[in-house]
Amino acid sequence: MNLASPYLIIDMKQETFTYEGDFQLESGEVLPGFQLSYTTQGHLTAAKDNVVWAIHALTGDAQVQDWWSGLVGEDKFYDPTRHFIVCANLLGSCYGSTQPLSENPLSGKPYYYDFPNLTSRDMAAALDLLRIHLGIASINTLIGGSLGGQVGLEWAYLLQEKVKNTIILASNAKATPWIIGFNETQRMAISADQTWGERHEDAGKKGLEAARAIAMLTYRHPENLAEKQADLGESLDDYRASSYLRYQGQKLANRFNAFSYWTLSKAMDSHDLGRKRGGVAVALSQIPSRVLAIGVDKDLLFLKEESQYIANHVPRGTYREIQSAYGHDAFLIEYGQLNYILTSFYLENND
Repeated sequence: MNLASPYLIIDMKQETFTYEGDFQLESGEVLPGFQLSYTTQGHLTAAKDNVVWAIHALTGDAQVQDWWSGLVGEDKFYDPTRHFIVCANLLGSCYGSTQPLSENPLSGKPYYYDFPNLTSRDMAAALDLLRIHLGIASINTLIGGSLGGQVGLEWAYLLQEKVKNTIILASNAKATPWIIGFNETQRMAISADQTWGERHEDAGKKGLEAARAIAMLTYRHPENLAEKQADLGESLDDYRASSYLRYQGQKLANRFNAFSYWTLSKAMDSHDLGRKRGGVAVALSQIPSRVLAIGVDKDLLFLKEESQYIANHVPRGTYREIQSAYGHDAFLIEYGQLNYILTSFYLENND
């Protein structure tokens, strides 16, 4: 990757891509057009070889410098003075993209529960339509973690030689029963909310709080909770861990909606790179880009062995590991280790 700095930094641009045609989904359903909110930062080089495309996780957005502040931004590893950085809000998410609370153009009313099922493959296909719209012929680096890693792997398969480096963090090539099970318990929490089934934007909000609390237990490792949320006294109630999970649930419910959470968690469950492609191993063997799979040693949700599997089955794979008691969330936190791993990867490949 070109590490020279020939450009002055420019302000991030947030725009909306509108696709007006019928979008065929993997389920057989059709979405009558859609929108994706996206941001761009920096300038394309004359050779147009400096595109870095980041894909967010379950409840992320297009503001990549906010949730990856130690990795993206001025003087950071991916710097807009050197790279042209693109990040789009995934289809189905509620930060400016088409989602269940969007208006269905066929009815003139919000979709609510009628929003079609999406897969990680559908999300990758939508991103590719945005790429074409932006006139980007090739991507130097495609990078994403968790759900973003699942979508990124699907997109790398679709892009073939159009992507040079694919970086997949704390993710997998196929959703496991363990992940599906945790996601199902969260959707059970949402559906247990007595407002779920009503047609208004706050339906399922209390259930979403419970769902997020469940999810937080998969995002962190027991060592992290023991360190950060242990009670120092001899409490019989009102434990620090309890208040922490309630706070996290309320925090998400105030910025997200249960409909998008349901849709995106279902998409995570659907992930299977090998579906109708001869199986996962065969599909991975057909990804030509250099692939860096990064696992987390204490990740209880996406096990490090799943990242190792990716690296071992693509033709040009590398596995690296983050050591962290943060567990799954380490890919959003351990910037020192990430910078070292990424620097080594590019140096080893003469980028």
